[in-house]
Amino acid sequence: MKEENTNQNNNQEKEEILSPAKILASGRRKEAVARVQLIVPGKGKFLINGKKWDEYFTTPLHRLLVKEPLNKANLSTPVDVKAKAEGGGITGQAGAIRLGLAKALVEYNPQLKSPFKREKLLTRDPRAKERKKYGRRGARRRFQWTKR
Repeated sequence: MKEENTNQNNNQEKEEILSPAKILASGRRKEAVARVQLIVPGKGKFLINGKKWDEYFTTPLHRLLVKEPLNKANLSTPVDVKAKAEGGGITGQAGAIRLGLAKALVEYNPQLKSPFKREKLLTRDPRAKERKKYGRRGARRRFQWTKR
């Protein structure tokens, strides 16, 4: 009876080792929120809202921002990334995914924390839209003034 239990435990341990690990992290920038799922080991897929990352981000700057944590990590095994970005614009979403991906990679490999901090990949960008003030047309723009 005990031998059967140990065999079952060994089989479960092997399944856990073979099954891919899913690491969840979130990132925010401006009004955008991204939930990133890192799957290790993977096949190198990178999906954002169900689309390939290069189809979702068409501009080179956004592509560079999103891929930066993976490029700096120099991982030996390929990983899959699934991200869901909501709110804000395309630049805010790119920044949010970048932060979420960096957090997930640090959770996977804690040795990446100091190089990522040095590169400011783990720092949330605090800049946000300034509110409109009364007596003004916008946050700082004044109403048109007529001399006569």
